[in-house]
Amino acid sequence: MDVIPAIDLLGGQCVRLFQGNYDQAQVFNANPRQVAESFVSQGATRLHLVDLDGAKSGQPVNYDIIAEIAQTLPIPVQVGGGLRTKAQAQALLGLGVERAILGTVALKQPELVAELAAEFPEQIWVGIDAKNGLVATHGWLETSEITAIQLAQQMQRLGIGGIIYTDIARDGTLQGPNLDALKELADQVEVSIIASGGVSSLTDILALYALAGRGIVGAIVGKAIYTGAVDLAEAIKAVGIGRWQDVPPDLGQVTWA
Repeated sequence: MDVIPAIDLLGGQCVRLFQGNYDQAQVFNANPRQVAESFVSQGATRLHLVDLDGAKSGQPVNYDIIAEIAQTLPIPVQVGGGLRTKAQAQALLGLGVERAILGTVALKQPELVAELAAEFPEQIWVGIDAKNGLVATHGWLETSEITAIQLAQQMQRLGIGGIIYTDIARDGTLQGPNLDALKELADQVEVSIIASGGVSSLTDILALYALAGRGIVGAIVGKAIYTGAVDLAEAIKAVGIGRWQDVPPDLGQVTWA
């Protein structure tokens, strides 16, 4: 399982939101590339970038920063936020981004998802952001009537590479991931899932690691890294020590050398 550090871009800076609230954005660094380079130096094998300006406006905004990071760093980058058209997705992948993450458009235009998934096998992922089990759209500013599981099953049929699942109520709160929702989702689909939202400690990461056998292939970590609650290098080492089957049920008692 990959431990994937997140870089959320707003106004050209690296920020974190609290429960998806743009009015509660906390700036962590004015230089996103510097942050990305730091993550690479700590052993990151993948980066997760979110164009928050793009998610809110409906079109990518931070292309320059994304291109700079994708083209100069030695690890793959996955990016979401504001992708609403085929041209936008093609342009993003043309920058050297490995995975384009579709959000609102997956709900509004599933035919576009199918077309892109056929053109870019394994490179089109869908971000499913849920609030009380329902899919949130337009940068988390609106909530739909479709459940996260219903959308995930539909997207699986369209041939996407995987799903990035975010529980908005946990995002930026350091309250721990919603393990029950992740288990339920993983039991209903066969595509790979990356968990996002709420990771607050190494124990949380190991709890997600214990679900690797159910299709959880990654954990996105944001605020916990920036605040120092999670040491990225330590977390990467922890999930690389053994097999997911070896993680004991009482994760609170786990210690790693």
